[in-house]
Amino acid sequence: MRRDVRILLVGDDGVGKSTLITSLIKETFIPNIQHVVPEVTIPPEVTPENVTTHIVDSSVLYVPPTTARTENRETLETEIRKAHVICIVYSIDDPNTFNRLPVFWLPYIRSLGVNVPVVLVGNKIDLRGEDVTNQSLEDEIIPIMNEFKLEGEVETCVECSARQPLNVSEVFYFAQKAVLHPTAPLYDSREHVLKPACVDALRRIFKLCDTDKDNVLNDDELNEFQRKCFNAPLQQQELEGVKEVVRDREPLGVNGIGLTEIGFLFLHTLFIQRGRLETTWTVLRKFGYGDDLSLREDFLLPP
Repeated sequence: MRRDVRILLVGDDGVGKSTLITSLIKETFIPNIQHVVPEVTIPPEVTPENVTTHIVDSSVLYVPPTTARTENRETLETEIRKAHVICIVYSIDDPNTFNRLPVFWLPYIRSLGVNVPVVLVGNKIDLRGEDVTNQSLEDEIIPIMNEFKLEGEVETCVECSARQPLNVSEVFYFAQKAVLHPTAPLYDSREHVLKPACVDALRRIFKLCDTDKDNVLNDDELNEFQRKCFNAPLQQQELEGVKEVVRDREPLGVNGIGLTEIGFLFLHTLFIQRGRLETTWTVLRKFGYGDDLSLREDFLLPP
């Protein structure tokens, strides 16, 4: 797992990119700030994922070239190519900034051949009034996510307010998570199934944990797996709860002995669908897999 994350904020002018960064750092709203905030580096000890985080602001908007704008465009494209994750910020009170996500920003990033996760960020939810929740957000976002949910494109959407502030730290947490625990290598979001390389890796892990080779993980084997991956066994009640979840949704996933391979794969599909990608990535990394789902060199050739 990488030890640093580079987050780039892009979006139309006036959507609040610089204000979001300032609100994160100052933990309060600062009304008068510079147009573009210099790059910010956050040390690992103050981040949930314990990684060094670089946050880069960009107020540059690509327009047909002039001398000055060409320089700006080149700077923006350089930063896009350096980023590990891109947050495209739009303003809740300006529908045009939202409409430009699928017609300008996402195609523009795709045209550069950049294959990194994208987080859509709706800023200024305080301007909705008392009820800041958006009941129709899913209906608005799903068509965009379906169109751009290819390798390394739209991961999620977060609404926030730099003024209140509300959900500001969550924006950067989800951006970190999109880099450290990405969806694309594991899961086909259009077909809603695990990808073949992920299935192969999880099947290998299942076989390694099935020490008595009966094609089922009994309670002892499940607990040993749990200890290896998460440093703590499950209580009997928790084990039964896991099996009950599988039994309800995938009858072939559990038998009288324990969890079958079908059930093991189903559990990881469920983790991913519920946004708990860190669980599956922890398992894969404990068994030697890198971010491309091949076995790491340090695992194959330990020092």
